[in-house]
Amino acid sequence: MRELVKLVCTECGEENYHTTKNKKKTPDRLELMKYCPRSRTYTLHREKR
Repeated sequence: MRELVKLVCTECGEENYHTTKNKKKTPDRLELMKYCPRSRTYTLHREKR
């Protein structure tokens, strides 16, 4: 049931992280505050489809 997803930075557009999610419990896109090494700040990262 768990699916591998990529997290993309909303500021620079770079794919920085990979994670898994349960599609039954979270059918919509993941949004997490993660560290972006390019801009050196914590930014919002969204799931790429």
